Amino acid sequence: MTNKDSIVVTGASTGIGYACALGLDALGYAVFASVRSDEDGERLKAAASDRLTCVNLDVTKAEQIAAVADQVSAAENESPLVGLINNAGITVNGPIEFIGLDELRWQFEVNVIGLVAVTQAFLPQLRQTKGRIINISSVGGFTVTPMLGPYCASKFAVEAISDALRRELRPTGIEVSVMQPAAIATKIWEKGRDASSSFISNAPPGLTEHYGRLLQAITKYATDAEKRAADPQVVVDAIVDALESKRPKTRYRMGDGVGQRLFLKMLPDRWADRVFARALGH
Repeated sequence: MTNKDSIVVTGASTGIGYACALGLDALGYAVFASVRSDEDGERLKAAASDRLTCVNLDVTKAEQIAAVADQVSAAENESPLVGLINNAGITVNGPIEFIGLDELRWQFEVNVIGLVAVTQAFLPQLRQTKGRIINISSVGGFTVTPMLGPYCASKFAVEAISDALRRELRPTGIEVSVMQPAAIATKIWEKGRDASSSFISNAPPGLTEHYGRLLQAITKYATDAEKRAADPQVVVDAIVDALESKRPKTRYRMGDGVGQRLFLKMLPDRWADRVFARALGH
């Protein structure tokens, strides 16, 4: 890979995607950073070099995905595509009993179907360069936190799709890596609080009766985790290794709480249930 190579980063308006776009731009890559609004694009471009190109992209809209793929392809003579970073995602919170089915569908539409759609669009270009695919998952992709069931389920799906892609694409030389960050200092915490408040305001009457204590405990847990959240640069560093290493890892883990989550993953299910129950007073 050279500094003339290009990288596509989805979900670059804020957080990990924003830090990743700027970090790769600083390393000399020609970055195509997807944003959801012109305002987000202007803010990102103001912090980057003229190598970075902002593209408006909603990963649930096929026509926008196709247009961006064509735009990147048109530049391949000067900047061949060597990396796709699937970062775009949302989080849906709440107990499974009261999650609206449309909300659940939207969680998967963005985090899973959108990721697959974008990957399919760019695979022909990545095949030409034996490029890299990097999917942003979460520690929620291997351990499930109560009240985050829909989000964790979508990340479990990302893990499975990544494994399938890695094995299917092995003969092509395309490497597939997964990022599994724990607590990272991004706006996802603020968005999560807003989403939770909206959910509680519009939920059926039984929500507080059946889940009030657990909701309070999860809110405190999230507040404490946010205070310990790591800088997004730790994810950027791992992404750079996944892009540039001769033999990248299949999974990278980083951020506060990773060790705890790995420990929970190794426990028998009932033991892990008791750990969560004790931690959350549930």
